[in-house]
Amino acid sequence: MNFYKRTALVCRQIPKGKVATYGQIAMLCGKPKNARQVGYALGHNLAGDVPAYRVVNASGILSGAAAFETPDLQKQMLEQEGIRVNRTERGLQIDLKRDGWKNTMEDALWLRNEFEVRGI
Repeated sequence: MNFYKRTALVCRQIPKGKVATYGQIAMLCGKPKNARQVGYALGHNLAGDVPAYRVVNASGILSGAAAFETPDLQKQMLEQEGIRVNRTERGLQIDLKRDGWKNTMEDALWLRNEFEVRGI
């Protein structure tokens, strides 16, 4: 299994105007305890050209902002897609109930099939 290729495929499925969490991506990759590995892959560009700005932590905090060219770039990109980013005591945060990707079982099954077809 190539976890980074799986991460890339899952990240490309996040709809415009929605965000996913590191844990959600790890779960969809078949490795629910590997949220940090997802962050590592995105932070070190191991998943390739994916919309990494659409990935936040489990609380909706933009914890990966340091991986972007400027500290505000992730916020700007999310706002361009209509996602509200709020400044909180914990940092820049989005409302996961409003803007989180609610993937379906069909999404998960499609991804699982794609992993098998692609040998990843």
